[in-house]
This record gives sequence, structure tokens and C-alpha cells, in this order.
Amino acid sequence: MGGEDSWHEFKCFGSATVGPRGQVVIPAHARKKLGIEVGATLLVFSGPGGNGLVLFKADSVEQLVKMVSEQLTTVESSLTSHTQSKVDSGSS
Repeated sequence: MGGEDSWHEFKCFGSATVGPRGQVVIPAHARKKLGIEVGATLLVFSGPGGNGLVLFKADSVEQLVKMVSEQLTTVESSLTSHTQSKVDSGSS
């Protein structure tokens, strides 16, 4: 399940075969390790270079977006302060 520090980790859990209806079974040990329960919503993205798929638990993506949004707010505030201090020092 991991926290903020685990976003950079990469682990291969094995392989899966695409069935005739396009279904893929996620290996049991991967589901257990990642806390993927029956009925969980997964978001499907194309992988780097369009060479595969990347699945994310929907709630994990929400957490990532929130974390990035908070960081961007901090950066925006810092930039605004910096710009204002430059304006103030240039007008004296």
C-alpha cells in the first residue's frame, strides 16, 4: 500500500494472460501486497511509449493528485512572494 516515499518503487509481480474477453487476472500476491480487494476500481493508463498498461487504484490516484496539488500551492505561494519582493525592492 505504501506512502509518499513508495511512489518511486517498481516491482514485477509476474505475468498475466489476456483472455478472450480482454480480461486479465492480477496475481493473488500482487492483490494482497497492494490491498486490491474484489470490486476495487482501477484506473488504466498506457505505459511509457505506449508499450503496455499501468493500473492504479483510484483512491491512490486521488491521494497523489491531492499531494501534488498541495505541493503546487506551496510553490505558487513561494513564487508569488518572490515576485512581490522583487517588485517591492525595485520600487524603492
